Amino acid sequence: QVQLVESGGGLVQAGGSLRLSCAASGLTFSNSAMGWFRQAPGKEREFVAVVTWSGSASYLTDSVQGRFTISRDSDKNTMYLQMNSLKPEDTAVYYCAARYGGLASLVSRYNYWGQGTQVTVSS
Repeated sequence: QVQLVESGGGLVQAGGSLRLSCAASGLTFSNSAMGWFRQAPGKEREFVAVVTWSGSASYLTDSVQGRFTISRDSDKNTMYLQMNSLKPEDTAVYYCAARYGGLASLVSRYNYWGQGTQVTVSS
């Protein structure tokens, strides 16, 4: 049974930083990719970043490039999203997701989801 557990969300002022973590279990890591998505109130869930578990490839959506970094620690079975220079428009519930296969940005391509962690950026 695959389980994804996010942590690290919170309230931060604009310009501040947070690091989200996603602890994974039950996944066959060698052929998987893990991503971050976010959903603001009244909006659809949107792609933020994705990384292959091997670490060989990753990409981030344009709006966070240069501010966010995605990484994973295979020894800890944990994926991270380092978020710097946060803006109020980054406020959302952030979800960790996993899939078997390569990089993907569509919600429908992911089979497993965490429960989400709230990130609130005040102006």
